[in-house]
Amino acid sequence: MTSCCRRLTASPTVPNIPVQPPKLKPTVEIPVFPTRPYNNQRSVGIALGSRKYWRVEAVGPVGRSEGGDGAKKAGAGPGPCSYSVGDQRVGDRTVEIERRERNRAVEVVVAAGVTVVLGVGNRVLYKLALVPLKRYPFFLAQLATFGYVLVYFSVLYLRYRAGIVTDEMLSMPKVPFLAVGLLEALAAATGMAAGAILSGASIPILSQTFLVWQILLSIIFLGRRYRVNQLLGCFLVAVGVIITVASGSSTGHSLNEAGIFWSLLMIVSFLLQAADTVLKEVIFLDAAQRLKGGSVDLFVVNSYGSAFQALFICLLLPFLSKLWGIPFSQLPNYLKDGAACFLNIGGTLSSGCDGAPLLPLLFVIVNMGFNISLLHLLKISSAVVSSLASTFSVTISIYVFTLPLPYLGVASSLPSGFVAGAIILVMGLLIYAWSPSGSTSALSTPSS
Repeated sequence: MTSCCRRLTASPTVPNIPVQPPKLKPTVEIPVFPTRPYNNQRSVGIALGSRKYWRVEAVGPVGRSEGGDGAKKAGAGPGPCSYSVGDQRVGDRTVEIERRERNRAVEVVVAAGVTVVLGVGNRVLYKLALVPLKRYPFFLAQLATFGYVLVYFSVLYLRYRAGIVTDEMLSMPKVPFLAVGLLEALAAATGMAAGAILSGASIPILSQTFLVWQILLSIIFLGRRYRVNQLLGCFLVAVGVIITVASGSSTGHSLNEAGIFWSLLMIVSFLLQAADTVLKEVIFLDAAQRLKGGSVDLFVVNSYGSAFQALFICLLLPFLSKLWGIPFSQLPNYLKDGAACFLNIGGTLSSGCDGAPLLPLLFVIVNMGFNISLLHLLKISSAVVSSLASTFSVTISIYVFTLPLPYLGVASSLPSGFVAGAIILVMGLLIYAWSPSGSTSALSTPSS
């Protein structure tokens, strides 16, 4: 005869009073009869069966004194709002999960704040970096693209030597990284083509389609489901940015002059950028399965993605140089003159390059930090949250440009609709972050 023993612990919240030990042993032998098949037919054959018993033993609350005040406690038991399964307390487990969720929420808020600050610095320093390199913006773009490959792989090597990056991370399939590089290169090419025709005020307005594309792509490819307040919050954020940028400018007239084709091409550029961010999120989710709950290092994604982007940029150089008005045959001389201005070497080549190389270097460093923080925020939250943080930095940047900054001359005036747009934008962020009572965060997480 075999028997199984289960110990059920009752833990009511009662005052600590002496309890007399029971006179009878509260143990009951309950036979567990085998279930019969649904068709009530006996199986043919010889069965060596054994009677199995479940032994259910009622005990008093563990950890509560069973004598007077001086009696010793038997041990720590479950709390008044918890129960035990074997040796594990379910109530304590729930508290631990809630604590982890709170810590994760704090981490996301801090990462979003850092991303916003670096996003503002990125926009401001890009404007400042173009002061000495105003004749060589294409050189600055290529310096950032190819410089990142060198820096990212150097950091990746150091992290690999330190044991942070493992061989399993480096052996991940490279096809997704190839797709990331292709999407980033095509997004840069289409964005440059449309940006050369569209006005500066219309581009931030069209960029709000980036958030729409991210929501649609995350629903299609990640199986995400968003609450009504999250969709409303994203809509208000986009409206707030549009009001802030468009107020006091002839944006509508500029869009009509540019034509519908260039506006659609800029929207396609933001579609490619949104697909790039969603694909990176897919890479992180796939890595968690391949690494058995682990996480791929950020510099693995950044390094291989930037390397493939640089490869496709090289293939597109004839097309890109033509967009910037530089004949491909004159591209080597253009890059040489841009390098001389960047280094601010004495002579006629560096005339008008005051502020170099400090301002361009500051932009490259801050832009790199912004990209890393944006990818980290995407990793711990979602592509939509990272997009909201980046969008929020647009409004703050508009205000910063109204301050007296060096090298920029006269500060720009604050748009008439800035306050109204900023209020709508902040309301959108608060509505997005608001969680209705009784709802769970599963609505905005990938479905399994």
